[in-house]
Amino acid sequence: MLLAFPDKEAEVPIVAVFEAAGFTQEAYEETVRRLTEGGGPLASPSDWPVEGLLAHAAGQGANGFRVVDVWESADAFQRFGETLLPMLEDLGIEGEPEVYPAHTFVAA
Repeated sequence: MLLAFPDKEAEVPIVAVFEAAGFTQEAYEETVRRLTEGGGPLASPSDWPVEGLLAHAAGQGANGFRVVDVWESADAFQRFGETLLPMLEDLGIEGEPEVYPAHTFVAA
């Protein structure tokens, strides 16, 4: 699937990249546990607590554990942030994601 938005007024997907001091694989896994209320891994977009996730990847980067999400809109990302932020704060994780509009998004 290729999403292209020639109309500049159209909503575009949002990319969010999160990497912060103290954000480890263990902290990520605990966050997932809380997001699913202990229900298991986040295996598909329908497992997320809010609608609008297009893609999710997480793994160890050169500077720490990193999460990259693509959301269908800024509103969807905002709704997710309202759910996620209290969990991160509770775990002592501080930091702001790098957020930007996608120029192009391609999915299988």
